[in-house]
Amino acid sequence: MTEKLLEIYRNNQREGNLLFAMILAFLAIFFMPAGTERFDNAVLEAFRLTNWYAREHVILCLLPAFLIAGAMAVYISQGSVMRYLGPSASKPVAFSVASVSGTLLAVCSCTVLPLFGGIYRRGAGLGAAVAFLYSGPAINIMAIVVTAKVLGAEIGLARAIGAIVFAVVIGAIMHLIYRKEEAERSVSSARGFGGDDSDQPVRIITLFFALMVGILVFANWTAADNSAWMAVYDLKWPITAVLAAALGVLLVWRWHWPPRQLLILAAVIAIVATLAPAMPELPFVIGIGGLMLIASLRDEDREWPLQSWDFAKQILPLLLAGVFVAGFALGRPGHEGMIPSAWVAAAVGDNSLLSTILASVLGALMYFSTLTEVPIVEALMGSGMGKGPALALLLAGPALSLPNMLVIRTILGTRKTLVYCGLVVVMATITGFIYGNWQV
Repeated sequence: MTEKLLEIYRNNQREGNLLFAMILAFLAIFFMPAGTERFDNAVLEAFRLTNWYAREHVILCLLPAFLIAGAMAVYISQGSVMRYLGPSASKPVAFSVASVSGTLLAVCSCTVLPLFGGIYRRGAGLGAAVAFLYSGPAINIMAIVVTAKVLGAEIGLARAIGAIVFAVVIGAIMHLIYRKEEAERSVSSARGFGGDDSDQPVRIITLFFALMVGILVFANWTAADNSAWMAVYDLKWPITAVLAAALGVLLVWRWHWPPRQLLILAAVIAIVATLAPAMPELPFVIGIGGLMLIASLRDEDREWPLQSWDFAKQILPLLLAGVFVAGFALGRPGHEGMIPSAWVAAAVGDNSLLSTILASVLGALMYFSTLTEVPIVEALMGSGMGKGPALALLLAGPALSLPNMLVIRTILGTRKTLVYCGLVVVMATITGFIYGNWQV
């Protein structure tokens, strides 16, 4: 009988898998603890975190990141990528360029994903692309300064050194593990490719991306307990407006975009910003939408919005789904999901190896927007968290999250994603354990 059933399943494997999936889904719904306080609150926290993420990160973080990633796929010379970041490029140069580029962005683990996907698709080597992927959210200068100020100079310095070393070491290990595959990919990328395929000088392309990255960085400039930082924060929108105007001038000058259309777009943005000064996201999204609309009307630039849309439809649904699940399981900062915060505090309450491992895994699953990891770790340390687990969480948390992992898998595949996430968790655990016990 068993053999007969297995034979039926093998002959109808697709339908069998669908049946099993439906049964599992029904059982999950049937035994769902709906009506219990913790479950109902966890569901609300999932929606609240997703709502907060949509309000705070999609418009200001992800939309410009999709714009930049699409532009990378269209306007950056493949020759430049292969020369400085490609699988055959000098590894010290490739890792240095990738780490510095990621550091300049200072974005969260989700915002860096479209940019990572852009340079990887364009031909960047796996090691360099991974160094960029880790360095963007992890080597955040202001976050390190705030860590030192709030949690102490020692842990701030340890975080800075650990993050810089991690970017290079993890990239190098990924390159070594997949060096044969990368060599084949290098040959495939170079086949039929005859050098620099950009019709703009390097300095113009550099300025083009510098302006867009500047808009991304200043639009997301957050408040912090630092006078110089707050001076920039108070001017973030005027600075963003100046950079956007400069981008428009560059598009007219070098790409021959129609000035009239850009002036109409600028006028609409100015009117909306004046009428709704408390909603800067509105003129910001109008600016991005208008820019993509103008590009879509131009045959020579239509590929830009198409590539940006390709990144958006691949990444955004997974990010929102991942944020929802993370909110359900762990809640928002200061609010509980299904997993009680008391369990977390108790699990990481000393400098043992187990506590450090749990802190690394917890950090890898939670979603941290820029700078939010510091007050969370401060609260956990106030509840008894050891310094070792605290450092492990600071090294793993900003660079990884459940939404982040889901998207990386679509770019690198399951195996490479597991290796990358495993390396981050293992290195964060080892570093945190050594630091925690060295302090004792």
